[in-house]
Amino acid sequence: MHLTLAQMAVTAVLIALLPLSLVWTSSDANKYRKLVWVCVFITFDLIVFGAFTRLTDSGLGCPDWPGCYGAANPFLAHEQITAAETLLPTGPVTVLKAWIEMIHRYLAMTIGLLTMALMAQAWYRWLKTRRTEYAPALPTAAFLCVCVQGAFGAWTVTLKLQPVIVTIHLLLGMSLLALLAWFGGRQNQLIAPTRTVTASPPAMRNIRLLAAASAVLLLAQLALGGWTSTNYATLACTDFPLCGGKLVPDMDFEHGFTLWRELGKTAAGHYLPFSALTAIHWVHRNFGLLVALVAGYTAWRAWEHSALHKTARYLAMTLGAQIATGVATIYLSFPLAIAVLHNAGAALLVLLLTMLNYKAKYQYDLAKKAVSGAASLHTTHR
Repeated sequence: MHLTLAQMAVTAVLIALLPLSLVWTSSDANKYRKLVWVCVFITFDLIVFGAFTRLTDSGLGCPDWPGCYGAANPFLAHEQITAAETLLPTGPVTVLKAWIEMIHRYLAMTIGLLTMALMAQAWYRWLKTRRTEYAPALPTAAFLCVCVQGAFGAWTVTLKLQPVIVTIHLLLGMSLLALLAWFGGRQNQLIAPTRTVTASPPAMRNIRLLAAASAVLLLAQLALGGWTSTNYATLACTDFPLCGGKLVPDMDFEHGFTLWRELGKTAAGHYLPFSALTAIHWVHRNFGLLVALVAGYTAWRAWEHSALHKTARYLAMTLGAQIATGVATIYLSFPLAIAVLHNAGAALLVLLLTMLNYKAKYQYDLAKKAVSGAASLHTTHR
């Protein structure tokens, strides 16, 4: 066991050295900010690959944790994996699924090492300079989030893909992405601060409230989407906008939204009825309409402000693409590429809404300072 952990640690360090070397050799003068955005990029990739892992049923490709049949990689566990695949060729353990699962784990370990490096650098520079850009609170929170995420990753395997654990695992990944994106936005503003005020404080406060409401609704929709995916309820409705030919189909909300239960089972241990899967899918679909309306309106309101225009435009485009991939997943009977794109779109919405919230907050603070400064100047002249 100790040898396996040592081998995995060495492998993860070697993988992490690649993005670290890219940061170190970058022409960007601010390597610290560069590392933050590299963490954002790899976290986004990890979320997308995690979706691929889940959608290919590879979550139990290695049925133990942290190694694979006690080994550091599927090469070393080839005999056990092949035996399991021979016994049950369409089961959860195959050579391909084992590789997918272990690549996902190594990507997660890479993020852990990168956030650890970010946190260490932040504390070192903060204690040395006390400069705002090196305040260690956000890097430390990011590292702690990765640690909690790792625990839920382990429970995902040891509790055999229990839906509530898998859903929380997904939400933690999205939360880490949002945290790092907010941190990246702050670094950008500290290095190249914007001085232009694009709206009055009341107008920007309204956009802030809309952006915050959109983020809260998106979080709820992510939970519903994760719940739909982890319960394999994606194709519970195979038509759109109706479900089973009905506007309101037969649904079992009690069993569908009982959180603590085994995959495919009710809390009492019986097989989950199809009407429960229908309820899960129907709620996710219809709540998505609410998210699209509120986030779309937020993008429209933010569009007219130059400081927010680009982010608002990308948000509107991503919302449109997300609706398209969601509908395509239903009509094309859940093709893997479309389903992965739908999950990537969700992560991109998290990224864009986080940036919109940060920029709206920054503009609001800037507008308040401008008004306060003008009032002070007016008082002085009097």
